[in-house]
Amino acid sequence: MRNGLTAAVVERRLAGGECQHYGCVPSTALLWPMELAAEVTRMPGLELRGPIDPVPVLERRDRFVDHQDDGPQVRTIQSFPATFFRGQGHLAGRLRVEVAAPDGDVRALTARHAVVVATGSDPWIPDVPGLREARPWTNREATDVQLVPKRLVVLGGGPVGCEMSQALHALGAEQTTVLTDSDRLLPRHEPFAGELVAKSFRESGIDVRLGRLARLVGRPVAGGPVTVHAEDGSRIEADEVLVAAGRRANVGDIGLGTVTPESGGPVPRGPLQVDSSMRATGVPGGWLYAVGDANGRNLLTHMGKYQARVCADVIAAHAKGLPEDGLALRDTADDLGAPQAIFTDPQVCAAGRTESRARAEGFPVRTVEYDMAAVEGAALQADGYTGRVKAVVDEDRRTLLGPTLVGLAVTAQVPLDQLWHAVPAFPTVSEFWLELLKAYGL
Repeated sequence: MRNGLTAAVVERRLAGGECQHYGCVPSTALLWPMELAAEVTRMPGLELRGPIDPVPVLERRDRFVDHQDDGPQVRTIQSFPATFFRGQGHLAGRLRVEVAAPDGDVRALTARHAVVVATGSDPWIPDVPGLREARPWTNREATDVQLVPKRLVVLGGGPVGCEMSQALHALGAEQTTVLTDSDRLLPRHEPFAGELVAKSFRESGIDVRLGRLARLVGRPVAGGPVTVHAEDGSRIEADEVLVAAGRRANVGDIGLGTVTPESGGPVPRGPLQVDSSMRATGVPGGWLYAVGDANGRNLLTHMGKYQARVCADVIAAHAKGLPEDGLALRDTADDLGAPQAIFTDPQVCAAGRTESRARAEGFPVRTVEYDMAAVEGAALQADGYTGRVKAVVDEDRRTLLGPTLVGLAVTAQVPLDQLWHAVPAFPTVSEFWLELLKAYGL
């Protein structure tokens, strides 16, 4: 490894993680054709000849995920160099991990400096009667789809629900219905973002039902039609039901019971609480760390990668007896607000705090909004361009707390050590920024 330390990596599923195989990479591969088709319809002189052909789209998706073969990721890990172990990792005391291999063999590993929990998260299935028995899709089945269902019900209106309902609708899910218990899509974003996305959904033929909960799901025959009964008494027949109701940290079976908190209190059952160095709080000796979804700070791939960089540098500094309180050795991006890109049509990009969150946290807030369609460049890009931007400003300091765009350049003398914390959204071209800083030597 670049810090001169050796490492062992334990993985029971696919090396590379959720986003590489079942998240951002395959979902974006499914969404780009939809966006290109939408752009064509907004440009006079161009013509989309028929619907999108799903076969080449799915074939291209398969190439990006290496047909669910994690060999390339394993070879990358081994090139660091690091030793890769396939199996279930289980904490077995201070600095100790047991690995249960698929063949039943158990191997004990002992770390010299640290153990890092990076176990990610799993899709959450709500306790709706009949839902689990109906074997619903999650993001994994949706992004790995081989045959697009003609009738689809999506439970949830967050980023996953919005992206996958629109992608699958464009690829052949002619009857797509979205049920969400919220009063708008994308409820954690500025209200106008969800409103513009819902408008686009309805115009394309997606049935959006806000403030609706599923109360019963039935699938009498495995693989057969599924019926979703909503709380308002309506009933929806579909070929598949996709659950996009959130995620839960995957830490329930990793042996946290072997790690006794300093307080003597109960062992955590949810995300591991960490400090700004990614150390698990309250663990004697400070040897346990958690990054990504496992610590619950920010369930975004690029934030997990950012936290991993912080964590690795902290562990290396500790191992070498160096100071551990430098700017690059503390997570500051999570407190400032992570960037997020939602690849719907229209796209939604946001960073930092929404207006409601900023006011709840006591900031002196002033907001500024602008119709992006009024910009000449937007009008040139497409007829009927739809877009809006909102800035949430700390009026006392005159600094941005959170911009949201549907449809930032900061001029300042900022040291590179601080820009190291400017996290690009994955997967976008803006990731070049990290490579540039690494080439510089940070």
